[in-house]
Amino acid sequence: MFTGIITRVGRIGRVESLGADAAHGVRLTVEAGADYLQDVALGDSIAINGACMTVTTLDVPVGAFTVDVSAESLARTAGLDRPGPVNLEKAMRPQDRLGGHIVSGHVDGVGTVTRLAPVGESWNLRVLAPPALARYLAYKGSITVNGVSLTVNAVEDRTDGCEVSINLIPHTMQHTALGMLGVGARVNLEVDMIARYVERMLSLAAAPTADR
Repeated sequence: MFTGIITRVGRIGRVESLGADAAHGVRLTVEAGADYLQDVALGDSIAINGACMTVTTLDVPVGAFTVDVSAESLARTAGLDRPGPVNLEKAMRPQDRLGGHIVSGHVDGVGTVTRLAPVGESWNLRVLAPPALARYLAYKGSITVNGVSLTVNAVEDRTDGCEVSINLIPHTMQHTALGMLGVGARVNLEVDMIARYVERMLSLAAAPTADR
């Protein structure tokens, strides 16, 4: 479980194939810094661009760890198949402050950046989400973009999906990898967990009851 508050911008330094065909995944070597890994152990969960992964090897002095990403995960996420900067968050502890919202680290879909432009001291980020996620997105609701907990400022339903508009304050731009995105970039999206449960409850309430 996570909060969507990024604790380090790391870097995928190496991508190794785990097999010869598309059924195999990859092993990522992630550079995070020795100080960041002092309290990390083998088997711990770390969200990488919003996708929950398990630490499989750990080299604290070097400041790096590895995770194995399955072919299924690669097919349902973006940015985990090549070297580059990534947002990192360690799993939440019971005594931590919940500064963002409840995040599972399970990516619901991949969106596309349609705008990233300065507005005053902040930046406006717009992301086109897949049509299947539209029912979970609402004004002032929460969404996770590449692991970052964000508030939706506007929602526009389109024929090709749902475009959400988000305000990024300078702190977010400075302490995450969102500022490195460009128009057309693919990003990992996770909708609000509470919205998923509400949708499920409403769908069951509307369903006809089987005769007994």
